[in-house]
Amino acid sequence: MLAVGIVTEVFGPHGESLPGFDLALCTDRPGPVPTDLGVPLTITHGLDRLASADLVIVLPCAGFRTPPAPAVLDALSAAHQRGSLVAAHCVGAFVLAAAGLLDGRRATTHWRFAGLLARRHPNVTVEPDALYIDEGRIITGAGAAAGFDLCLHLLRREYGAAVANAVARDVVLPSHRDGGQAQYLAAPVPEDCRDERLAEVLAWARENLHEPLPVAELARRAVMSKRSFARRFTAATGTTPHAWLRSLRLSSAEELLETTDLPVEEIARRVGYGSAAVLREQFVRRRGVPPRSYRRSFTNTP
Repeated sequence: MLAVGIVTEVFGPHGESLPGFDLALCTDRPGPVPTDLGVPLTITHGLDRLASADLVIVLPCAGFRTPPAPAVLDALSAAHQRGSLVAAHCVGAFVLAAAGLLDGRRATTHWRFAGLLARRHPNVTVEPDALYIDEGRIITGAGAAAGFDLCLHLLRREYGAAVANAVARDVVLPSHRDGGQAQYLAAPVPEDCRDERLAEVLAWARENLHEPLPVAELARRAVMSKRSFARRFTAATGTTPHAWLRSLRLSSAEELLETTDLPVEEIARRVGYGSAAVLREQFVRRRGVPPRSYRRSFTNTP
């Protein structure tokens, strides 16, 4: 039920200013479908609904250790061959693997079952620590609430940072977590006064992206040594201060490219890069295209 809730929350209606989606739940046997909460869902759509879908997300189920019905595998393979994006959340990755769609690709799943996926499907490169892995038209995500990260990544990829950030704000979630970020954290929420200071420093950094923001300055504001700050930061966020800042700067640059006509030089300044050339280098390395090409793909601004 958590997986169903995540997908319907992200791709459900969010007001007229955001894209609307034709969302449907499908099964190979329409009718009442049991859930882990004991409350059955009545699903009316069969596998034929996949034939017109632009995006198919396979959700986790308790019976993932049992091979899926051949009709399910055939429908997923046909959707992929037709050009649909095919994604899987949590142990839904086992279904994509059974269909052969993960062969020769990297994939992730819930960390608890990553070893089982790797043993059953040796042609799949399983990365147990990733939140999600994007392999083009095949995307897999980790377990539980990481389904939000997968869905928001899909929105960001297809509709841009502004739309993904707006939906994230609507459902009160972080706007973006890198796919390579750890699935589980040693200290996922602030537990003491040091962590509260850390949270304040992160909020300050978000408001001051135009500044250089060296780790030494962040540590000073958190009243910690650089080593202690780096250790506490990684424990609280699952990534390093440098990687977190880079992701934040690029995400902010994406939104400004999509929603404003500011020159790239000004955007670079606002997000903390010394020049447009530095922003371009980071953008190409991390996003695969230069900033101006990215802007053209989401707006009509030249």
